[in-house]
Amino acid sequence: MATTDHILQVNDLSLSFGGTRAIREVSFDVKRHELFAVIGPNGAGKTSIFNCISGVYHPQEGSIDFNGQQLVGEKPEHIARRGVARMFQNIELFDNLTVLDNLMLGRSTHMKYSFLSAFAFTPGVRKSERANRAIVEDLIDFLDIESYRTYPVGMLPYGVKKRVEMGRALAMEPQLLLLDEPVAGMNVEETEDMARFILDVRSELGVSMILVEHDMGLVMDLADRVMVLDFGELISLGTPAVVQSDPNVIRAYLGEELV
Repeated sequence: MATTDHILQVNDLSLSFGGTRAIREVSFDVKRHELFAVIGPNGAGKTSIFNCISGVYHPQEGSIDFNGQQLVGEKPEHIARRGVARMFQNIELFDNLTVLDNLMLGRSTHMKYSFLSAFAFTPGVRKSERANRAIVEDLIDFLDIESYRTYPVGMLPYGVKKRVEMGRALAMEPQLLLLDEPVAGMNVEETEDMARFILDVRSELGVSMILVEHDMGLVMDLADRVMVLDFGELISLGTPAVVQSDPNVIRAYLGEELV
């Protein structure tokens, strides 16, 4: 594994769909234990960046280096096994399964036994199940969802579902967590709770994060650095204070100052 200060390095990334250029020669890096944010107007290319990192899209040009390994061309499941997890904007949980079962699904990349062993429920499988369940129980405690652990996810309040979504991503034990609009649709109290958990993930679990979010207050309060995209191009990159005062950013947001 690479021992540099950067966990992710993206160089000259370009992505096109037919004649439409979604990303235009974008380069950036993410430091270890950093909370790096990506913002921009609708259609700026934020989700396309996430889809390239996670292997959903294959860019035509550029490179994505994660811990010294190239991700471009890799399948999403291989990238997940390398330590990249994603919390989706639209909740992608199984409503009929309990909170515990949904989080256990996040441990699938760490379960090495065969289908036949699982069917026979061998001693090795039982030992693995106990170990993985213990990790999930710790996450349930970490995210303060103990009172919901046996509830079907479909019965939960929206804000709690988002925490379960984060928990399933964390169950993969990622080194890099992609947060796709984690507070979208939340009220003020739920947003404050999620912000606290995001900070705890960095400080207590040491996970590097890339945050895509439209809530500018949240971004400017939490992020170490911010990258701004507009029509697939990088127009600003720096600390929140630097980005907020950048004329290119102010123009991209229709002349309104970011607050």
